[in-house]
Amino acid sequence: MKGIEWRHLRGLHELYLAGQTRLKIHTNSFVKQIVMKQLRLVKFKVGSRDILVAMSNYREFYETEFLSYYNYYNNFFKESGLENNARKAFTEEDLKGLVFVYYNRDELKIKLTTETRFSAQIFKNQNSKYLSNKPSLRNAMLTILGIDSFPDKEPKNNQWRIVVDCPNPAVVVLCENLDCLKVPLEYKDNNIELWYVGGNNTAPLLDISQNKLQLPMFYLCDWDYAGLSIYSRVKKIMEEKGVILTLITPSHGTKTLPVGVKHHKSKWKVKPFSGLQKKDFDSEQIDYIEHLINNNIWVEEQNIDLIEILKGR
Repeated sequence: MKGIEWRHLRGLHELYLAGQTRLKIHTNSFVKQIVMKQLRLVKFKVGSRDILVAMSNYREFYETEFLSYYNYYNNFFKESGLENNARKAFTEEDLKGLVFVYYNRDELKIKLTTETRFSAQIFKNQNSKYLSNKPSLRNAMLTILGIDSFPDKEPKNNQWRIVVDCPNPAVVVLCENLDCLKVPLEYKDNNIELWYVGGNNTAPLLDISQNKLQLPMFYLCDWDYAGLSIYSRVKKIMEEKGVILTLITPSHGTKTLPVGVKHHKSKWKVKPFSGLQKKDFDSEQIDYIEHLINNNIWVEEQNIDLIEILKGR
């Protein structure tokens, strides 16, 4: 949603319905620079700096860019019973996390982790104290989970297998990270069933029955040392079940990041091929991994266009 918080989306929706709003959505950089200055779809009312009004072609823009997002999250607020006012400074990442926890709350409660662990798992791109530093978000999470506080200690087994069911799946994609599962509509529309079994969360795979392994199966992960080494472990588990697991390879031109980027902990090893098992990768993948190692860069799972890659197979 281009970095737009819920309060800004509420304001954009008011413009769509009423043609004007008093909500201060112009404080958002996308609204100010793109919607107002570049596209000139919204402007201040003549004689007022408190009211924004929509231009005639704003409705078409909003319907294309934002209406489906507004409806999706608005329906979530209605179902969950959470407060839905424009004072909530929930970012897009916050909203995705809240929706994911709401629709998977029963599974998450069974093996509930400590607050810092839960925060790090749900908000991968933030530090482990993200929830602690956002009381409104933390309280919303507690409300959704139906608890007063997070446990003080880790349970013995906090490994989840969370599935976003698809009515007519053509393939199954095992995801190392939770991000794809947070907004699953596009994947369902493309007949892709998503399973979260990633990170070091591979143990649940051992108990998956054979009848759930009949579709073509793919693996989506970060292309760094940790992500690729975990893939090798998952590949071995699936091979023992007689299943061929295909690693999703980033397309040419996929965005890369330096391994030293903030919050990224996985570094390449000072070993041939970083100590990874070459037998688990094809020649194209080996060349790409060596390119990443030699340039000390990596590919984040979220930057891999899963749907386009599967369509091209």
